[in-house]
Amino acid sequence: MRNLFVPTARQLNVLITIGLVALGYAIYLRYLVIEQTLIGLACDGGLPTWLCATRHAVITLFQHGVFGIVALGAAILNLVRPSLVLFTIGLVSGSFGVVLYNVGLSGLAVGLLILSLARPVNVPEWH
Repeated sequence: MRNLFVPTARQLNVLITIGLVALGYAIYLRYLVIEQTLIGLACDGGLPTWLCATRHAVITLFQHGVFGIVALGAAILNLVRPSLVLFTIGLVSGSFGVVLYNVGLSGLAVGLLILSLARPVNVPEWH
């Protein structure tokens, strides 16, 4: 019987923490930075702060669908060749994509990430 791609308890704790931090930061960016009128007016007026730079970068990324594309790419690669790093990249970019308006591709990527947990892992056989 082949082993399934299942993270250990310690890896799962780290994945849950990373996923929740990414989701929380995406919610913070959307509702307290991007959608706030006063912050938008200040940043469009030329306020040179890290918050305005982050706001501009995130708006540019989600307008081009980068979060969804990265999440889907990582999820497909993780489905083909399961890896904890690819799973983490897909989880973080999928979290950002779902919250920041790239729902279509990010939702598909999250579904593929869940499906990848049932994928057998290639374990090298020692002779």
